Amino acid sequence: MLMVTGGAGFIGSNLIAGLNQTGETAVCVVEDFTDGRKMFNLADCRTADYVDKDQMLARMRAGVDVLEGVSTVFHQGACSTTTEWDGRYMMENNFEFSKLLLNQCLASGVSFIYASSASVYGAGHDFRVSPDCERPINMYAYSKLAFDNYVRDKLPGAKSQIAGLRYFNVYGPREQHKGGMASVVWHFHNQLLAGESVRLFEGSDGYGNGEQRRDFVHVDDIVNLNLWLLNQSGVSGIFNAGTGRSQTFNEVASAVIKWHGRGSVDYIPFPGNLSGSYQSFTEADLTDLRAAGYQEDFLDVQDGVQRYLDRL
Repeated sequence: MLMVTGGAGFIGSNLIAGLNQTGETAVCVVEDFTDGRKMFNLADCRTADYVDKDQMLARMRAGVDVLEGVSTVFHQGACSTTTEWDGRYMMENNFEFSKLLLNQCLASGVSFIYASSASVYGAGHDFRVSPDCERPINMYAYSKLAFDNYVRDKLPGAKSQIAGLRYFNVYGPREQHKGGMASVVWHFHNQLLAGESVRLFEGSDGYGNGEQRRDFVHVDDIVNLNLWLLNQSGVSGIFNAGTGRSQTFNEVASAVIKWHGRGSVDYIPFPGNLSGSYQSFTEADLTDLRAAGYQEDFLDVQDGVQRYLDRL
């Protein structure tokens, strides 16, 4: 049995679909279904069991073994709202839950593959997996880095796999439930369905209008990387999960406009509430990932956007 936390979320549901494509259906979904519309992400998937996230947290706090029959945990569940400043809520969801689950995995010899985030790098321009590059600028990033550091202390003596993936800007199918936290590809697509233009931020941090740069990575590439780790139980560590190249928001907008065959760009003022907590540049350093043996290529924005919108 495999376990996927956040299994009805964006990456979790794509991962389950990917597992199904390999013939794997013995999957336990851990999820908070307060928003029941997330079930649409799993409507075409096969799973074997379900556990409520809050009930699982309570059982782990009570010392109950929640991993009976589980061989690998894909821990994708988290509060990913980068504008959330309730630190107690964020640390319970993203740190305490993760810590308890990791310790159960280590005690039971279960592989633990988890989602970290490129947000831990903050506003820096050096994206190596190294403490001297990590400067979180929001509570979400801090919670993710706190767990990465907890993992670093566990890695030397771990007798089972621990692999963390620092996701960069992931986009693709099954993200419609995320609302404002969905990718810009999703938002640009819907803006063109509703009108004639897409909206990008004006310049910030020394970048021109729409010229802020991110490492945009298609969710299919993220799924492939997780599935590779599933079959590489000897690979442990914390790795960047991006394409290794930054592209501008203007390039994303152009790819969406090209797919629609129409549209223009409007630049809107940079939001004041994001000042000081916004990453204007990200680009994954893949040195550690390549050294671990992962050699697959990643889709660029032009090909990835077309694949995504074709599926929509």
